[in-house]
Amino acid sequence: MNGTTIAAIATPPGKGGIAVVRLSGPEAFAIADRVFTAADRSKTLAAAPGYTALFGHFYAQGRRCDQTVALVFRAPKSYTGEDVVEISCHGGLFVLKRVLRAVISAGAEPAEGGEFTKRAFLNGKMDLSEAEAVMGLISASGEEARAATLNALDGALSREITLCRDKLAVTAAFMAAWVDYPDDEIPELSDEE
Repeated sequence: MNGTTIAAIATPPGKGGIAVVRLSGPEAFAIADRVFTAADRSKTLAAAPGYTALFGHFYAQGRRCDQTVALVFRAPKSYTGEDVVEISCHGGLFVLKRVLRAVISAGAEPAEGGEFTKRAFLNGKMDLSEAEAVMGLISASGEEARAATLNALDGALSREITLCRDKLAVTAAFMAAWVDYPDDEIPELSDEE
């Protein structure tokens, strides 16, 4: 992650009521403040508390381009575990790409596919099975697939793996003690154990 701030379009391309550009990294607030001005000009994203929405305008090359809402998520209480800003603009590819180009020109780097989830994994916000479940949920084409991946995303698979791992660790420790201390009265493991 090397201290970079990344940005990407977070909604599918095409026409819609709202589209979102997400920024994540140590400079997310500073970069977003370069392209977003709150309607209340005394407020900035850098000074806003976490879980705050500010209404304002998006600017590109000094020109006001769209009415937007910017959402602030402060580390570590964000999806990626980093500082995050989501800029919601009117849907449509032209405006959306303009917002993305503006935040990249302001200092963000283009995110690779899956990089937000990768950062969430690397920052301990989710484990590998939950990270893989994100992709499964995005590509789910039916109710059964959606339900299965949502359970994995909620940590059901991780909890099952942790339970098995813990049982194996206890059994391995018991076996090691039994082998290492044959003179002590440590009972043998049963076939069932």
